[in-house]
Amino acid sequence: MIGIVFRFGTEIIEVRIDGVNCFFRTGTQGNLFVPINNLRIDKNGAIKEFPDLKDRDDWRSETINRFKEKLKGLNTEDERVKYICEDLKKFGYIPMYKQQAGHRVTKF
Repeated sequence: MIGIVFRFGTEIIEVRIDGVNCFFRTGTQGNLFVPINNLRIDKNGAIKEFPDLKDRDDWRSETINRFKEKLKGLNTEDERVKYICEDLKKFGYIPMYKQQAGHRVTKF
């Protein structure tokens, strides 16, 4: 299990990767980690990543499915961390810390 902490403006977002599962937690959600299905997804950001979803009514669910399939296609948790960091950096998220398997937190 690997945890990553991002800063987005004044908000802190924590991502936890456990095998092929990816969970998120923000300050607005309290102490609960939620799967990507429960996150707010910006339509403009989804269209920037997947331009073919522009005119589809099911753009949100299709974006989530594509994200999950991409994570399943990666072999290790470290590859998933690298993909998530690179993907979120494009949208202004700044990776701050990483914690692997309960060990000490390290800075990026």
